[in-house]
Amino acid sequence: MDKLEKEPSLNVYDEPLIPCSLDPVTGFFRDGCCNTCEQDLGSHTVCIETSQAFLEYSRFKGNDLSTPVPDYGFPGLKPGDNWCLCASRWLEAYHAGMAPRVFLQRTHKKALEIVPLKLLSECAADLN
Repeated sequence: MDKLEKEPSLNVYDEPLIPCSLDPVTGFFRDGCCNTCEQDLGSHTVCIETSQAFLEYSRFKGNDLSTPVPDYGFPGLKPGDNWCLCASRWLEAYHAGMAPRVFLQRTHKKALEIVPLKLLSECAADLN
């Protein structure tokens, strides 16, 4: 597979992946979806809803998602924004009791290679 070729756009239920956010635009491909490919070493596949507590946790862990970085077109995130987060960072936050809410229909199925569906479901924002 070409390293820039996207994996099939399927969510954790093997259904078509729903966009995570177009404002701010998220995703490894900056297409609004948590799509991934071989080049996406961080597996930016978990669609989250940011909270102030999670943003502070992430900054403390060395990944400041709140501060804008204009050179990269990154506006900085605020509480309530949706974002495609690295699966391993989400799992780390989960074990620290700081996991943000997850949108399962917007989370790429490749996330399941790192995070069990049971854990994601515990923090699901879109379960009935």
